[in-house]
Amino acid sequence: MPDPRKGSAWLEPDWPAPKGVGALFTRRLGGVSQPPWDSLNLGAHVGDQPADVACNRATLQAEVRRRGGGDLLFLNQVHGTDILAVDRADSLPQGAEADGASTTLRRLALVMMVADCLPVLFCDTGGRRVAAAHAGWRGLAGRGGRGVLESALSGFVQAGIPASQVLAWLGPCIGPEAFEVGEEVRLAFVDGDTQAATHFSPLAGGKWLAHLSGLARHRLARLGVSGLYGNDGTKPWCTHGNPDLFFSHRRDAARLGSTGRMAASIWLA
Repeated sequence: MPDPRKGSAWLEPDWPAPKGVGALFTRRLGGVSQPPWDSLNLGAHVGDQPADVACNRATLQAEVRRRGGGDLLFLNQVHGTDILAVDRADSLPQGAEADGASTTLRRLALVMMVADCLPVLFCDTGGRRVAAAHAGWRGLAGRGGRGVLESALSGFVQAGIPASQVLAWLGPCIGPEAFEVGEEVRLAFVDGDTQAATHFSPLAGGKWLAHLSGLARHRLARLGVSGLYGNDGTKPWCTHGNPDLFFSHRRDAARLGSTGRMAASIWLA
């Protein structure tokens, strides 16, 4: 598997997406923001200078357009499970409250911002629909076994595209050696799915280390998605452990006061 720490300024998903599907993930490099948001911070809600964020977003917009994409669609992410179906070009829900989006529109670039949470990009093998999801532990666990990944996949299934024809790429997130959680997090996954327990390692004091990308792969496989690519939980994919390349809320917020946001984006060219 390719090392996500190497390559150009943009991390390009290594997956067999069909022609016409474009995608990328931003590292923290190549922007104008000053510390602690240095340098390609795309988050407008983390205390960075608005003009710097606007410049960084323009840099991302230009790169997406160069690759055949169009306007960027940013959402107000709330660690929930809602996925917006965006299939009308005349009513784009810029800033709508949701943790993912799905579309059949050409050149609309869906954007998920992260700084430890897991971004997941979806497409089908026929290149008919794309989706993007923001999966922190709350959104991933969801309620009653339905989380943000289940919501994202349902858009394909409702359109007549079976899970077996869906591909998913998992981007960088906090790794299994750094994501310390309490018992309530483990129970949110294990209740109703005992196999999820294999993605938690015990620590002293009733704490656990959680394997976020492992939990996501487990959920997607149970849903019938066999085309899984990207983050395998190894150190190169860990946002917390690679400070030169990735923002990390857990690593930086308490120590530096804030941190920036990266973005995963996908579109139909």
